[in-house]
Amino acid sequence: MDYLPIFADLKHRPCLVVGGGDVAWRKTRMLLKAGADVRVIAPKLNADFQRALQAGDITFLAEEFSPLYLDGIFLAIAATDRKAVNALVYQSANQRQVMVNVVDDTQRCSFIVPSIVDRSPIIVAISSSGQAPVLARLIREKLESLLPQHLGRMAEIAGKFRTRLAKNITTLTARRHFWEQAFDGRFSELVAAGQDQEAEHELHSLSKKVEPQGQVALIGAGPGDAGLLTLRALQLMQQADVVLYDYLVSDEVMDLVRRDAELICVGKKAGFHSVPQEETNQLLVHYAQRGKRVVRLKGGDPFVFGRGGEELEVLFDAGIPFQVVPGITAAAGATAYAGIPLTHRDYAQTAMFITGHLKPDSDQLDWSTLARDKQTLVIYMGLLKAQDIELQLITHGRAPETPVAIIERGTQKNQKVLKGQLHELAQLAQHSASPALIVVGEVVNLSEKLHWFEKQEQQPQHSAVVKLA
Repeated sequence: MDYLPIFADLKHRPCLVVGGGDVAWRKTRMLLKAGADVRVIAPKLNADFQRALQAGDITFLAEEFSPLYLDGIFLAIAATDRKAVNALVYQSANQRQVMVNVVDDTQRCSFIVPSIVDRSPIIVAISSSGQAPVLARLIREKLESLLPQHLGRMAEIAGKFRTRLAKNITTLTARRHFWEQAFDGRFSELVAAGQDQEAEHELHSLSKKVEPQGQVALIGAGPGDAGLLTLRALQLMQQADVVLYDYLVSDEVMDLVRRDAELICVGKKAGFHSVPQEETNQLLVHYAQRGKRVVRLKGGDPFVFGRGGEELEVLFDAGIPFQVVPGITAAAGATAYAGIPLTHRDYAQTAMFITGHLKPDSDQLDWSTLARDKQTLVIYMGLLKAQDIELQLITHGRAPETPVAIIERGTQKNQKVLKGQLHELAQLAQHSASPALIVVGEVVNLSEKLHWFEKQEQQPQHSAVVKLA
């Protein structure tokens, strides 16, 4: 993050604008709208400045800039067409620890002015960190059409009601749930219709009904690419009070979780401290019984080798309401990004998913079925048992020359695909790292044609493909 986005209270604060043209006026107009005490230095003022001066909205200091005019100034803006003057304003402001912006010169800015969508008191600011101001403006135009005009009025009514609400609802969590219901319900509709008095009555009525009730959302986070999240998953992640997540959930997905939610890692990973499943179950119940909105975030799909069913059984027995949001399982996501179709009319009429997290003394898998031809076999968590998998499949009839692939970090920017033949699986696994998916079947060969990420010139390469010599 190149700049910290902050909203400054400029009411009655002295702000200096150096320049008297159209660009300087646009900056001055924003400062005036924010209530600033604007002081101007320029050899010549345009018509807008002249009118503002006559109305007493601005103070004219001088025709030429002197560093002394920065004394006592809160922030300064240089908007002249003279580079030497702009540079002097920047240097002098820095020496005095005064925030300064030189228009169209990001190298001489201690702050930048974003594009703004104004629904006061709701303000949306968009910045490209000075790299692409036209793009920021285009984004602002899109947001202008999406955000209704009544947002500001809705915020004003809500602000007046906050003190009364605190008397009826005492906890922060319950108040947040109240506002989520209000802004997403009839209150919003009444304000949009211009029925402000009825909207205030709706808030009063709703405040007597809200009772914090804990609930759990079991969400599949997909294999890694945040773009594969469902809209429902994103909505619930933004509403969560507590998020229990696994190691397999990518950083890109975690960045979309509500910023002030409590994050608890309950993942299991070789070489790391693992939280027992029983403890995870207890945590889900504990937070839900305290009235929290809990999100249980799992990599892939929670019902595909994710033990989601076990967790829901515990919630059911405890009488806690829950919902499930499916996710794209790694077998579907990682193979698609690697250009490997799970089924194909010529090569595979069936696809089977199994877990390779096997115990030698309790292997209940029907290897004769798994080793059939014309079938795609996808193995989760199979790296540590790759040698056993290779031996069992070949022993039960699968050809040693059968194509195989190991897909690391599927769908993510650093995805890597290692390809070879079944008799090389154990060797391939030695060059692989978790999380990884093993794919066995003739469809692996199609990746040379269908690996679409490598065929887009405008798309950064999304995965590396490695073959054993």
